[in-house]
Amino acid sequence: MSIEKFDLAKVQQFFEESLFEEEDVKIDAYITAYLELYKFFTAMGSVFGFVSSDIKSKVDILEELRKTDIEKYFSVKSMMDHERDTDLLEKKHFVSGSRTLLRLHRGLDFLRDFLRRLSELDGEENTCAACRLAYNETLAHFHPWLIQKGALMAMYAMPTKNNLLNRVCADPEKAVLILPDMLQVTDQVYDRVHALYTVYDLHGLS
Repeated sequence: MSIEKFDLAKVQQFFEESLFEEEDVKIDAYITAYLELYKFFTAMGSVFGFVSSDIKSKVDILEELRKTDIEKYFSVKSMMDHERDTDLLEKKHFVSGSRTLLRLHRGLDFLRDFLRRLSELDGEENTCAACRLAYNETLAHFHPWLIQKGALMAMYAMPTKNNLLNRVCADPEKAVLILPDMLQVTDQVYDRVHALYTVYDLHGLS
């Protein structure tokens, strides 16, 4: 079965479209960008199993919440306002969008860190060390020891930069050129979402 390739240009496009007003992020465009990022994780197979296994379920939850009330779940800010004002953040048996998005937000931090480190490597350098450093700086803080151990072990199978790009990207040469701009807008999206979690005091959602 052929693996659907990852397109950095689409990630950049949809993250740009997600930027809303001065400080907000549209959820639909964010989800669409994330589904493109999901192709990156799945193309890497078991190496990124510790991330990819969770992404699709979280995206599905957000899409279902948007179907129930597209106005309330239009943007990150409108979602947080709605779930805070209606006490949904603590409601039993309700999976809140704010809690769900936080998991994707943390995953995005890992991916942008890894891709930034990847961009600094030579083509024939192995990507294992870059991936391990990115993981230890981001997602490892939220994973129990057993998951950390499994993730770090899986990273020993990471290929060289050129082999990785050839495996996951539809156009590796174009990807290298686009990567800086894609990371710039990804940082904007990440920073906006992070700031909203700080303003609403929701970083501690478990």
